[in-house]
Amino acid sequence: MSTICEGRIVIVTGAGGGIGREHALEFARQGAKVIVNDLGASREGEGQSRDPAHQVVDEIKALGGEAIANGADVADWDETRELVQTAIDTFGGLDVVVNNAGFLRDRMFVSCSEEEWDSVIRVHLKGHFCVARHAGEYWRNQSKAGHPVDARIINTSSGAGLQGSVGQSTYSAAKGGIASLTLVQAAEMGRYGVTANAIAPAARTRMTEAVFADMAAPADGSFDENAAENISPLVVWLGSKESREISGRVFEVKGGMIGTSDGWRDGPIVDKGARWLPDEVGAAVHEVIQKSPTPQKVFGT
Repeated sequence: MSTICEGRIVIVTGAGGGIGREHALEFARQGAKVIVNDLGASREGEGQSRDPAHQVVDEIKALGGEAIANGADVADWDETRELVQTAIDTFGGLDVVVNNAGFLRDRMFVSCSEEEWDSVIRVHLKGHFCVARHAGEYWRNQSKAGHPVDARIINTSSGAGLQGSVGQSTYSAAKGGIASLTLVQAAEMGRYGVTANAIAPAARTRMTEAVFADMAAPADGSFDENAAENISPLVVWLGSKESREISGRVFEVKGGMIGTSDGWRDGPIVDKGARWLPDEVGAAVHEVIQKSPTPQKVFGT
């Protein structure tokens, strides 16, 4: 059995269930020491429980691995600083941050409340910022002190963030922001020995139960392309030393499929070489649109 993350120290947020749980378990199988972070909230971000994180730790220990549970709120500045310090104090360092935690408050855009908007942006976008920010400071300090750093940030975006999803304006905005954040992290942190990549996973979890409700696991035991466990091999490889040349990428992953998302690129242009008059602009816009690829459809349209 391969152990491509032997000795690596990994924080996985939202690791008490779903995709995050599978990440934590697979990292442990591959030899990593895992900090299983989960607040124990509901699908809508309500309530707290210590049980999910501790149950995953028990599973890891049953496999013969090393893990500790952590209940930090990923969008709390002080708690996430303590989360990073806990990894360092417990296992002697930190090599990988997998930002996975999140919840949904689906609503059509015009029906979305300020509280719903703020809560989703907070857990997804600020949650990705806080954990990686404190880890990044640790890695930068290590690098400047002359200690070798071979670290990873692995973020969780979504197809909704890459092309939009009806009824998920807040979630889509947060996940799109995460994809852009990843590009900046990769550009800035490479000098310190840190790579940053993102995944846009598709799998059956409690967050996607409405989408995957009619996609139950095959009764005959054949390959279940919607199983959450299919996402983790890519994430674990990205967390390994083998991935040090890969940074600033967004990967789409489902079942046995791994692909990249190209994201925004400069497209066709029309250059007058002078200031446009307002009544000239329409023809120019139509010209560049005719030369441009048709956009992918928003999910739900």
